[in-house]
Amino acid sequence: MLVQQKISYLHKLKLLIRESLNSDDKDFTTGSIRKAIFLLAVPMILEMSMESVFVVVDIFFVSKLGALATATVGLTESLLTIIYAVGIGISIATTAMVARRVGEKKYKASAIAASQSILIAIALSIIICIAGILFSKEFLYLMGANDEIVAYGYKYTVIMLGLNIVILLLFLLNGVFRGAGNAAIAMKSLWIANIFNIILCPILIHYYGLTGAAYATVLGRGVGVIYQLQQLFRGKGILKIYSTYFLPKIKIIKSLLDVALTASLQFIISSASWIIMAKLMTSFGNNAIAGYTIAIRLIIFFILPAIGFGNAAATLVGQNLGANLSERAEQSVWKVTKYNTIYMGSVSILFLIGAEYFVHFFSSEPEIMKTAVHALRVISLGYIFFGTGMVLMNAFNGAGDSRTPTLINFFWFWIFQIPIAYFTTYFLHWNEWGIYISIVITDALLTFTVYYLFKKGKWKLVKI
Repeated sequence: MLVQQKISYLHKLKLLIRESLNSDDKDFTTGSIRKAIFLLAVPMILEMSMESVFVVVDIFFVSKLGALATATVGLTESLLTIIYAVGIGISIATTAMVARRVGEKKYKASAIAASQSILIAIALSIIICIAGILFSKEFLYLMGANDEIVAYGYKYTVIMLGLNIVILLLFLLNGVFRGAGNAAIAMKSLWIANIFNIILCPILIHYYGLTGAAYATVLGRGVGVIYQLQQLFRGKGILKIYSTYFLPKIKIIKSLLDVALTASLQFIISSASWIIMAKLMTSFGNNAIAGYTIAIRLIIFFILPAIGFGNAAATLVGQNLGANLSERAEQSVWKVTKYNTIYMGSVSILFLIGAEYFVHFFSSEPEIMKTAVHALRVISLGYIFFGTGMVLMNAFNGAGDSRTPTLINFFWFWIFQIPIAYFTTYFLHWNEWGIYISIVITDALLTFTVYYLFKKGKWKLVKI
């Protein structure tokens, strides 16, 4: 009997996984909340895992070129977080609006919203492209790079900033699919992009050095974008885009921008804080920058799957608010929070025990390893707070209330974290430890704040 029950359970699990990976748009306003979370979270976690692979593959191959190359990628990545913030901001607005229209069963309106968001992304990418081509050296100097790093790696920065369109569209279009409940397409696009990146990265680095890594990343993401566009225009699900939908519709663009601007600012604030943390590390030398870069890449690798849980919460909130099911939306968020907290707690234990093992995979230089190991162990102490806060922040965003998380980020990252990091690093002379500790304390206090505001429930009244 027990064996039969196990077989039956495994069979049901297999069917659920298969359903979660089907490329179909899904309405999550009815049925089991636990099942809805599973169907969304599995492909979203796999999607974010693939984004993690992007991060790790690049630094794995680049680190073989030495500390200069690794430092260049680290500083450029800090710059790219601004682009990521813009992409995430547009994606949040699009997910919220598409999910809300899907919950209301207004499928044509959801497709039009998706089309208008693509127009916004293209316009922004042109501005970033021009700035990247003209001022890449200046940006690197602004980040604290020395002449040696700039001379060696500025072309890498030019390529990554100049071809930012593939980054923006990859984020945005995945937001479209998530809002429609089709997380499998978002996952598959990153799988495809990663396969190309993994193949191209060692080949192009061999022939072109550091710039080869940039070409591989851009080409990989570009193939993923082509796949996304093909799925949107083919239109097998509830979202089907026509060329006429791209005629500018000012009211929809304004509504999207209202959410996107504050959502982008939300992530620019947190990204700017990370940039300043990286800039503070430059005062401790190239080895310290390289070690910190490796640690941050590893942290991102394990955090991105947790963002998958947060994205699941955003979709569930958007669709259920669209169907006027606010209590179901709240129940979904608490369940997702529970699962994400368990995951992040497990990762924290993993880093505390095996930091050296993970770092050694990228570098065996003693000074680089020392910095990376210390950063991993200390920062991981705040993972449980980070996991909880991430889901609750995404719940606000899924409701179309990007203003509240933005204000929270502004206070805790800029008013609190940055001054504390400066004070502990330079005045208390804690050096790198001041940076790590300020990150952990900020994560905890931010999470308590967002928890309190989420419990008040004003997010349920937001209209988009």
